[in-house]
Amino acid sequence: MNYEILKMDVAEAVAVVTISRPQAMNALNTRFFQEMDSLVAEIAGRDDIKVVIITGDGKAFVAGADIAEMVGKTRDDARAFSKVGQRTFRSLELLEKPVIAAVNGFALGGGCELALACDIRIASAKAKFGQPEVNLGLIPGYAATQRLPRLIGLGNALFLLLSGEMVGAEDAHRMGLVQKVVEPEALLPTAVELAKTIAAKGPGAVRLAKRVVREGILKDFESGCALESAEFGSLFENEGAEGMKAFLEKRKPQWNA
Repeated sequence: MNYEILKMDVAEAVAVVTISRPQAMNALNTRFFQEMDSLVAEIAGRDDIKVVIITGDGKAFVAGADIAEMVGKTRDDARAFSKVGQRTFRSLELLEKPVIAAVNGFALGGGCELALACDIRIASAKAKFGQPEVNLGLIPGYAATQRLPRLIGLGNALFLLLSGEMVGAEDAHRMGLVQKVVEPEALLPTAVELAKTIAAKGPGAVRLAKRVVREGILKDFESGCALESAEFGSLFENEGAEGMKAFLEKRKPQWNA
């Protein structure tokens, strides 16, 4: 695909994906979802990429869905538009490779939902988060009603969803929405440093840790534990054996790609 909105740079096993539609505050439209679907599929098939960072160009991470495209849609049109975004963000969430959101500015509506679909969120001190859909007489359409309470708890989720208020990076951090807050100039270097740290770990262990957590959170506790035990055991016959042997021999492990 010829990418118009998304830009990707790959170095040292880390892919930095930049959403570049600054004239519209990186608002999400149909073209964005088409490009993200294509890019996720490409990243999934590339062995040279181990970790992904998503960030925004300009003042916004993503300021929301494109209202100009949404206005005038019928009930069925709107339902279909919601499902498109849900499918795209779910594919990002299910990507075996870890995804870090480097939130540089406004992450509102669909932008906050995009950040929620990532595995880890690092925010600039200037970042703002919110689900302002109620201000338009709407509710979120890209699964914020499902991901937010799972991530930050019922009370915090309902506060954001019902008030439509924006919160700053520090408040988002206190809620558990964000894992780390840094100064704007340190945002991308911090995200890249974390990505490289993750990329240096056992690739199978990283992949399975993400999968077991993502699947387990949707299961009952005992089923989640059973899944963990199964995958814990699976690593002993390959990557885990090398990791433990390297530890005992006081050397760096030689991971398979």
